[in-house]
Amino acid sequence: HANEIVLLAYYIAAINIEATFHDIVGGDYVPFEGICLTDTFQMYEKDDLVDALLVDNSKRRKRQKKLDIRVIIGNPPYSIGQGSQNDNNQNVVYPNLDRRISDTYAARSEATNSKGLYDSYIRAIRWASDRIGSAGVIGFVTNAGWLEANTADGLRKCLAEEFSSLYVFHLRGNQRTSGEISRKEGGKIFGSGSRAPIAISMLVKNPKAAQRGQIFFHDIGDYLSREEKLAKVSEFGDVNGVKNWQEIVPDAHGDWLSHRNADFERHVVLGTKTSGAHQVFEAYSQGVVSSRDSWAYNFDRNSLGKNVQKSIDFFNSEVDRMEKLFPGGDRKLREDALAEFLNTDAKKISWSRALKNDLVRCRKISFDLDSVRIGLYRPFSKQFIYLNRRLCEYVGMMLGAFPGSARENTFICVSGRGAGEFSAIMARDPVDFQTLFNGQCFPLYLYDEVPSQEPAGDLFAAQPATNQSRRRDAITDAGLAHFQSAYPAETISKEDLFYYVYGILHLSLIHI
Repeated sequence: HANEIVLLAYYIAAINIEATFHDIVGGDYVPFEGICLTDTFQMYEKDDLVDALLVDNSKRRKRQKKLDIRVIIGNPPYSIGQGSQNDNNQNVVYPNLDRRISDTYAARSEATNSKGLYDSYIRAIRWASDRIGSAGVIGFVTNAGWLEANTADGLRKCLAEEFSSLYVFHLRGNQRTSGEISRKEGGKIFGSGSRAPIAISMLVKNPKAAQRGQIFFHDIGDYLSREEKLAKVSEFGDVNGVKNWQEIVPDAHGDWLSHRNADFERHVVLGTKTSGAHQVFEAYSQGVVSSRDSWAYNFDRNSLGKNVQKSIDFFNSEVDRMEKLFPGGDRKLREDALAEFLNTDAKKISWSRALKNDLVRCRKISFDLDSVRIGLYRPFSKQFIYLNRRLCEYVGMMLGAFPGSARENTFICVSGRGAGEFSAIMARDPVDFQTLFNGQCFPLYLYDEVPSQEPAGDLFAAQPATNQSRRRDAITDAGLAHFQSAYPAETISKEDLFYYVYGILHLSLIHI
């Protein structure tokens, strides 16, 4: 049996299968009745709604769903979502399948962000594992990111519990790295269009197996070209052809390849989102995510203002058009029509999730001159930024860290999860999320808004309420006490500790 959702690929697959069968068996040409034009995941979400239009295809779908299938192979797509909101091509939602991921992979994960677990290839693993039931084999060619990603710890734990034997052949090819690491990763398995590392995984469910969760791993090696890698695959032929499988024993955290060092548990935490935890910094944040850098950043202040105003004018005109087409504030009707309504011309606007929501709610935007700031776009490269919650998808604490005229602040910025190499930099201006890869920023100061204590004056006077900003240290008292106890002979202030942390991070760079 075979499923294909794209019509042209469906016909090509059917012809290839039929032609290959005919070449081997001979005789009369036999059509392949096992192929379905369908979204495999959607088949199990709801009943066939087009059975009257595609009668034969519907019969095949229903027949396949009733079968006791024990072997599933494939190369599922790798997609966590659309690259740009201007693509206007959101991933399909599969409530039942995604609920299974939530109840298993996400529930077992220690990570706070589970978005990566809803990538199409991870959905395929979850679906296939459920589809073969208690016994069977899955063979997938997938993105290999799940082998080491922090967000995939729950996935790895579940795989080790659900399967008796797991064989993972790592083809490398991660071109989201750079320098020597990139050269070690070697050639891209799927050519120039591929940047992700690739793994071939054979997952076996054997209810009679004496042991469960036996993990066997083979790394194809460093510095190999794509052709050399494929030649090795051809030479090995099958699982038994690989003589040097390495048996993997996961640790308590679900780590397979890179077991974390337990010594880190003894150290004080730099920052955490867990309330009540012992940490050095009270708060931290990722950098600014504008979702429209070409509009929100510019080396020239006037050009930035013109670009932003142009984008705002177009957005407001789209709000007028939306209100005209759908008067009366029927938000649900607007949401349903949004995909066909949107003008996705990237020369006019860059859409994002929040901006689409504002369009549906018909919330117009006004240009704010005070939102034009100096920002650190990339290391040692400052630009003007339009730092505004309405036109930046995510600002984190960058607005609150530089309120009004009180612009004095300093950040320690470190590269985030997924970075090929650790980096640290210090900044005195709002920082972009990609100044350092997926950067996280730790401030010297925090600013709290406090109501003005000025007398209200006449009861009937129209006096707007004014707030002031109170500055305080971002270093916690507990964090300072931790270091003061380690160095009792020294006088240490919170500002001293801030620069000490930055120095330690640079020592880490030297030793990595």
